[in-house]
Amino acid sequence: MQTVIKVSPTTFDKMADYYGNSGKMPTGASFHQKKAGVTITGYPKSHKVMFQGQRSTSEAAKWSPDAATQSDPAGLPAGFASWSVLGSDEVGVGSYFGPLTVAAVYVAREKIQEVTAMGVKDSKTLSDPEIIKLAHRVMKLCPYHIVNLDPATYNDRIRRYNQAQLKALCHNFALSKVLTKIAPTKPQGILIDQFEPANTYFRHLQGQKQIIKQNVFFRVKGEQAHVAVAAASVVARYYSLTRMDALSQQAGLTLPIGAGHVVDEVAAKLLRRGLNLADFAKLHFANTKKATQLARLKDH
Repeated sequence: MQTVIKVSPTTFDKMADYYGNSGKMPTGASFHQKKAGVTITGYPKSHKVMFQGQRSTSEAAKWSPDAATQSDPAGLPAGFASWSVLGSDEVGVGSYFGPLTVAAVYVAREKIQEVTAMGVKDSKTLSDPEIIKLAHRVMKLCPYHIVNLDPATYNDRIRRYNQAQLKALCHNFALSKVLTKIAPTKPQGILIDQFEPANTYFRHLQGQKQIIKQNVFFRVKGEQAHVAVAAASVVARYYSLTRMDALSQQAGLTLPIGAGHVVDEVAAKLLRRGLNLADFAKLHFANTKKATQLARLKDH
């Protein structure tokens, strides 16, 4: 099991004095100690302390009353957070402009502390500069694969599949590519950031030549269950940002994320310039109709 707590600078210093050091120090750590049933590692930059092992929750509870609520999520095997895991996540699902991007990242057990120490977490909580910096470090350290459907490709595929089916196909393909890259090594588990029930996910994959299903787990907010999903989130967001930048340059203006009224206004501008929305946006969104109406209003 694994538990991570964030403490005050004063408490962090007390813990450093209390535990001291033993063995090789993980990257970014200021103290590291192995005790019976638990390994404790402290990271000074974030003032976070990681407890790993069967006694992780009880040891962490000495310093944080809330530690018991921060342990491995229920429903996954005991100790899952410290397993070697292949995780996958997607971005761009709810954004009118830009691609649908899925990434899968394999974080071996011995790399967990290093990836965690980088500050890898759900990409939605990180700034764009942080995403770019972290993604380069993750991609250098961990095997990964990215599946990206730019708008033109996305709009072609969505004629044959609904969005949930597309996501399932992209996850399955990304996972299979990483499994090929790391073979003969096999992950202890595969964790998909859950977007629908497992039986529905696998139903979407019927007829595929290769369906990844051995030791596959699903978890809403999977980045909280294992750092591999957080790493996949970061890598997917990074690649999506690069594609959004390229599409914005092609459009001659900055394409906003999301699906609000600002998006409608920008899409209407593209239409008035004679550009094809299919090259920039997911046409099945309601924004297409709204943008078309706005463009006609401005033309009169």
